[in-house]
Amino acid sequence: MSDLITLTIDGRPVQAAPGTSILRAALDSGIYIPHLCDHPDLEPVGICRLCLVEIEGRRPTVSCKTPVEEGLVVRTSSADLDLIRKVNLELLIVNHDYNCQSCVKNSKCQLQKVTSYVGVDEKSLRRVRKPELDHPLDTSNPFFTRDMNKCVLCGICVRTCDEIQGDGCIDFAFRGTRTKISVLGDKPILESACVSCGECVARCPVGALVPVKFEEPAYEVETVCPYCGCGCGIIVGARGGRVVSSRAVPGNQVNRGSLCVKGRFGLGYVNHPGRLTALLIRKDGELVEAAWDEALALVAEKLNSYKGDQFAAIASAKCTSEDSYVIQKFARAVMGTNNIDHCARL
Repeated sequence: MSDLITLTIDGRPVQAAPGTSILRAALDSGIYIPHLCDHPDLEPVGICRLCLVEIEGRRPTVSCKTPVEEGLVVRTSSADLDLIRKVNLELLIVNHDYNCQSCVKNSKCQLQKVTSYVGVDEKSLRRVRKPELDHPLDTSNPFFTRDMNKCVLCGICVRTCDEIQGDGCIDFAFRGTRTKISVLGDKPILESACVSCGECVARCPVGALVPVKFEEPAYEVETVCPYCGCGCGIIVGARGGRVVSSRAVPGNQVNRGSLCVKGRFGLGYVNHPGRLTALLIRKDGELVEAAWDEALALVAEKLNSYKGDQFAAIASAKCTSEDSYVIQKFARAVMGTNNIDHCARL
């Protein structure tokens, strides 16, 4: 396209749309630049200072907040950049509980990825005094756990709560080495305005926010959330015939990559041993399995015995708008009644 901007990153020509940051242009072209605080769903803030690059004719620049320009020549690595990144990363890691083997985010942690790229070892960390990690574990929320000892203060959770969810229930609190992410009054998360949507959990780059119940899925299937009629796109993870995870479909036109507490954490009922998995009809006082045709024929036969206001229709909030329309049309035009209700009106 003619309106794309062309720049050079590490000797490679890269094209990007106007307004795209250098970091996003590089990542989209397969060129890795270390970063922790940047997320494609959020406005860039340049907190972590790991995405510094050298632009010809300029001083080291934060790539996540610098838009592309025609003809820019960018270097993502040099002796000076590597040293700056290493020092910044050491200061982050030394304030982080890096017992990675027992962490849910092990192998999926952005801090691990950055550390592997930059190259920080135990010897270099001995030069920096490690503070006491004494933040209490917040297990008040039934769906996710907060461990501020693993937080790197990237601010992604704060911006997610503000920019995406519009809740604004968490923010940076205290000062200096005691800075942390907190709710009003530094109370447990359950006592805040948090609605347990889990958007912050989904975007946290480290193990500071993790689901209470987590199992790595064996495979995933894209489907539609079974709760309300919004039709949010979800990706369900399964393992051993059980649903173990749920996440939003990125870029879905309905939910745009977001989920509510039900869609993200409320699919456990699928695994309940008492859940009905087949159609049942009553024969001789006993519930027995039946095929769809047999069950629908029975329902049609029973409905013939009701007239007008003897019949009432109650719709479910899990129905789509189209299904709800058909139900009310059936009640009025076929059954001859206006006795129609819907649980969503509450």
